[in-house]
Amino acid sequence: MKEKLLAFLHTLSLYDFIYFGVVFLLFILLILLTLLLRKKTTLALFVLLLAILDLSVGLTFGFDFFHNYLFKNSVTVTKAKKLHFVQAVVIEGKLKNESKFDFKSCHLTATIYKETHNRYKDLLFRLKPLKHGTLTIKNIPKGADVDFKFLIGPFSYKKDINVSVKGVCK
Repeated sequence: MKEKLLAFLHTLSLYDFIYFGVVFLLFILLILLTLLLRKKTTLALFVLLLAILDLSVGLTFGFDFFHNYLFKNSVTVTKAKKLHFVQAVVIEGKLKNESKFDFKSCHLTATIYKETHNRYKDLLFRLKPLKHGTLTIKNIPKGADVDFKFLIGPFSYKKDINVSVKGVCK
C-alpha cells in the first residue's frame, strides 16, 4: 500500500498540488464559516455539508475532470490478434495527444478479457481480466499521433477475447 501511495505521489504534477491546495483551503474556509454560523443551525449544517462534499467530490471527481481536461488523449486499437505458434497476443494502435501541452510520458495499459454476447457477463469479466500489460511512451508533442505495439504473453486462452487500451499521460 505504501508503494502504491508513493507511486501516485510521484506521478503528480505542479497543477495537481495547486488543485489539492485550493480544495483543502476551501474546505478549511467552509469549516471556519460553519463555526461562525453555529447559532444558525440549519445554515451551519448546510455549510458543513458543502465542506464535506468539497473534500470528497472535489478530490475524486475534480481530479479526474482536471486530468481529462489538461492531459486529454485518445487511444485507438487498430489490431488485436492472437498468435498461432506462440502463446501471445499482439495489440497495435495509435495514441493521439489532444491536449494543449506536450506529454512527457504516457503509460498505456492494455487489458484482455473474455468475450461473450451477454452484456452483463461482459461487465463482470471486465472486473477480472485474463491478462494485462503496460507500456510507457516518452515525449509526445501536442497534436501528434504515435503508433504503439504490445506483445502480451504467455497467453493461452483459446476462445474469443476483447481488448481495451487506456492511456494516462502527464
